[in-house]
Amino acid sequence: MRSGSDYLASIKDDGRQVYIDGACVRDVTGHPAFREATRSIAGLYDLIAEPANRELLTFPSPLTGEPVSLAYLIPRSREDLTTRRKALWRLAEESFGYMGRTPEHVASFFTAFAGAPSVWAKTKPVYYENVVKFYEKMRDESLYVAYTIVPPQIDRSKPAHKQADPTLYAGVVEEKQDGIVIKGAQMLGTGAALADYIHLSCIHPLQPGDENYAISVAIPCNAPGVRIYSRRSYAEGATSMFDYPLASRFDETDALLVYDNVFVPWEHVFIYKDIALTRASFFESSAHLLGNNQAQIRFAVKMKFLAGLVRTVAETTGSIALPPVQGALGDIASLAALVEGLVLAQEAHCKVDADGLVRPGAQEQYSQMVLQPELHNRMLNAIRDLVGGGVIQLPSSVADFANPEIAADIERYIQSPGAPAKERVKLMKLVWDALGSEFAGRHAQYEMFYAGAPFVTKGHMYRNYDFAGAKALVQRALDGYGLDGRSPES
Repeated sequence: MRSGSDYLASIKDDGRQVYIDGACVRDVTGHPAFREATRSIAGLYDLIAEPANRELLTFPSPLTGEPVSLAYLIPRSREDLTTRRKALWRLAEESFGYMGRTPEHVASFFTAFAGAPSVWAKTKPVYYENVVKFYEKMRDESLYVAYTIVPPQIDRSKPAHKQADPTLYAGVVEEKQDGIVIKGAQMLGTGAALADYIHLSCIHPLQPGDENYAISVAIPCNAPGVRIYSRRSYAEGATSMFDYPLASRFDETDALLVYDNVFVPWEHVFIYKDIALTRASFFESSAHLLGNNQAQIRFAVKMKFLAGLVRTVAETTGSIALPPVQGALGDIASLAALVEGLVLAQEAHCKVDADGLVRPGAQEQYSQMVLQPELHNRMLNAIRDLVGGGVIQLPSSVADFANPEIAADIERYIQSPGAPAKERVKLMKLVWDALGSEFAGRHAQYEMFYAGAPFVTKGHMYRNYDFAGAKALVQRALDGYGLDGRSPES
């Protein structure tokens, strides 16, 4: 198994171009914008590699027999889905659900790709062979692959090939004997600055004429011509881990990726100028379901963390004994339980597809995705109601405790029964980082749009709900009486 130190050493690679604050960062493991996030990812690798976690987090590689992450398990039974969920849940706990694009995410997509030979049967066999080989490489080398599968927001009224410049969106500009050349940009490269490879494809619907953008390829993050433009770092703005315990460690960053005449060898090409297959790779295979199953497990962990956080505040301040507070906590608990229940329901209502891969329940998954923005916002607002001004009236920073005169007032006036000032302030700083910091604001937006605009997730729900069964109930009701009010059988 790859260790955390192995991972950190591997991303200190030559040629990596990550840009932030007007400068190019060659070593993300040492830059304050990315350093702690890389250590958080390294912690995941160490957790998986720990022999005590072998049964919970790994399975034997079919090629080598060595333990590999359960994120790569191709589920062939409901029990496989359960085994996989337990592993993914434990891994999400390491960031309390705040790192959404850890290595398990894209691993889930490629696991589904590799388990879908019938989807790739519509193209040249070599492309499916490439998919399987790269999946095996990811699995057996414990690679961290991020993805960019959404075109930049330039002119959404026009398809890719009708943009003012046809190379604005990432697509093929040249075909060579040994590979292809990509030019253009793609977003949202969450975690791209920290990863080994980028999976470049397009999950948005493509139109006739967009063939150059209908691709699926893997590109090393340090490949010549790859430029990673990070958004503002919340970790770099965190004055200390005490003041920003989440932002300082779990800001995986998001990025625009520019592919400036990037060469991709044929062995890393999985789809080539095929609009139908590009769409099918996500939605006819189980990739969208398996990848988002991982994402929903992560979200369930986050909601449970938030429920535990506000319960701890109520206990600390002594308000836990008040019936209105208990009622509010019951409402909060119902939100967390609903999300977790829908994750479990995906296993209960799983289905076996034509390739023998067991798919999580689509109806339950898309229901959760539609409700996710509402449930997350309700959770945050409920926490705001309960914590009140306690998260605003806090010491400016941990440095205040180092000044004896300031510390004396803090210890006298910012305390709770059984919780001296340092413990109370530490707790409330954690709440603020989950609720009101810039990092928290990004997460509120992330949970609203991580799966696309609301009409996209609602469209998935529309297509996957059992309307046939619902209509059958209506027809049964209609068939039960006539003009005379009697049953037809009577």
